[in-house]
Formats: sequence, structure tokens, C-alpha cells
Amino acid sequence: MKGLILSGGKGTRLYPLTYTRAKQLIPVANEPVLFRVIRAIRDAGIDEIGIVIGDTGPEVRETVGDGSRWGVKITYIPQDRPSGLAHAVKISRDFLGDDRFVMFLGDNVIQGGINTLIEKFADSEWNSQIVLKKVANPQQFGVAELNADGSIKQLVEKPKEPKSDLALVGIYMFDHNIYEAIDNIQPSWRNELEITDAIQWLAMHEDMRVHPYVHEGWWIDTGKPIDMLDANDAVLDEMTPGIADDVEIDEASTVGRRVKIESGAKIINSIIRGPTAIGENCVIENAYIGPYTSVYHNCKVSNCELEHSIILEGSEVSDVPVRVMDSMIGRNATVSHTTQKPTAIKMNLGDHSKLWLP
Repeated sequence: MKGLILSGGKGTRLYPLTYTRAKQLIPVANEPVLFRVIRAIRDAGIDEIGIVIGDTGPEVRETVGDGSRWGVKITYIPQDRPSGLAHAVKISRDFLGDDRFVMFLGDNVIQGGINTLIEKFADSEWNSQIVLKKVANPQQFGVAELNADGSIKQLVEKPKEPKSDLALVGIYMFDHNIYEAIDNIQPSWRNELEITDAIQWLAMHEDMRVHPYVHEGWWIDTGKPIDMLDANDAVLDEMTPGIADDVEIDEASTVGRRVKIESGAKIINSIIRGPTAIGENCVIENAYIGPYTSVYHNCKVSNCELEHSIILEGSEVSDVPVRVMDSMIGRNATVSHTTQKPTAIKMNLGDHSKLWLP
């Protein structure tokens, strides 16, 4: 089998963070979501992976490389415009050939990996396997309606009135028949080739078999800031804690046992309670870092308190008089306090930014 990861799209729901960064490269528990997807596919025994890229392709190429760090071979497949998931499959045919493959959306986070799913599909005669999850807001996803025997009755992309609460998780398995299905569908009202329509085409043919699998663990589509925080919570809960050998922690500091601190970090007169991840070369001084917080590489946090937040690399949070919570702070940002007069709030905010003041 081969792997196909979709890493195009503009990530508009995550603006302003994704103005300058591919959404798939935003870290969850200090690991880019795309890296987690690559590992999941590799751990399922697949070492040939294609990544479909769009406008953010240069950054994805530079960050991911050739795949050697994971022991896989990466092939990049440019998509000139976002024309739907089925279109991404269609343009990947030269890479995929007639091999069976798993397609994974590069901004999805799922509990438990995909090893069992891959094994079941590889050993079956199914033409496709789709992963479903019960959700509270099915109208925001592709939705599957099942028959009484568990087979697929209907698939609809983002229905206004869903007939089911089973959303299509961004993980799909196909054999070569998917190409015929794509050739027989038309663009949707969004002018995109929808993968739901292609799967529906397969499911309606008597000689084809599409197997629905209902996932019981957690799954998060990291499309919005609140989703990123939820994903961060879930992954931090599963994180293996540990402190790198060269981390400096002074006697005035307290570090909880569910904490991961990476190489070169310094903890000075601070309290860190887990689950929390502190990246490489960070300096945490006179600070409180509360549960469910990720501070990425080369950050400085001083004279302030953070909790349930994601701080991206190179940022500085200092001298803030109130606790920072439920927040995402982008790369190389500065959040601080001034004593200079006139006493006022001073800020430079990007488009679509949000700011809440106590």
C-alpha cells in the first residue's frame, strides 16, 4: 500500500496564524500535525507517501524534506488550485498507480493510529473503507447515512439537514476503482470534485464494496483555533513525559511529573504543572505554566502566568498582569506590559485577529 496526505488549502479558519504558515505545520503538543500524520502512516507499515501541496508547498517541502527522518520516501504532488479531495486523488494517480492506498487529511488528529484499519483493508476484498465518527455538528462535515445492516445508504457533503450524526473522518482507503468513480462524477455546487460523491458512486454499484468503520476514540479536525486547543489537550494527555539531560531547573522551581521539557531549556523560579510541553531552548523565569499548555521552541516566558494555551516558536510573553488562558500566540510574537506613560493598551494585530481584555 501507499499513503497520500492532503496538505493544500489556505486554512482560512485559522487566520491570522495561517497567513504565514501552512495549517498542517502548526504544532500540537509541540509536534506539527503533519508530522503526526506521517508517523501514523509509517507505523502502519507504509513507507511510500505522497503529499499533495498547494500555495504553502515551499514551506511544507522545506519543513518535511524527503521523509528520511521517519524512514519513509516522500513524493510531492502540486495541486494548482483547491478543487476538492477527489481532484487531489485524480492528480495523484501517477504516484499511486494501481496500488491500494490510504488517504489522510494532513490537519486531522485521531486517537490510536491507523494500524488496525490498514491491516483490515489490506487483507479484505473491499474496494474502499471509510472512517466515521459520531459528532454533535454533522452539518459541518461529509455525513454518512447507514442501512440497518450497517452498509452505506447515502453520503452527503455538508448537508443543511443531516440524516445522521456520522461524520466522515479525514481518513479513507481505496483500491484502483476510485479513479473510475471520480471520472463518473460532476463538480458540486462548490465547483469541486467531492470525495463523498466518488465514494457514493462506488457504494451504489453491486460489484463494489465500501466498508464503513465507526471510530470510538477521539478525533479532531483542527480547522479552527478552538479545535487546535482541543487537539493539544488530547495529545498532551497521551504524551510521554520526560526532561532532556541538559535542561536546567533551579532549586526554586517546581516541575510536575506530567511535563515534557526538551533540550536546552531553562526553568528559573517557576512552577510548571502538566500535562505541558516546553520546547527546545525555552526560558521560563518567574512564571507559572498551567496544565494543557504547549510552549514551542526558542520562546521566553517571564513574570506571568499561562494556562491552556499554545505558544508558537520564537515568541515572548512577559510581565502580563493577568493570567493568559485559552489562547494561541503565533510565531515571533511579543505579549508584554509597559509602565511608560501614557497608560494605554498598545498592539499590532493582524487581519482576523481576536483580542479579549479583562
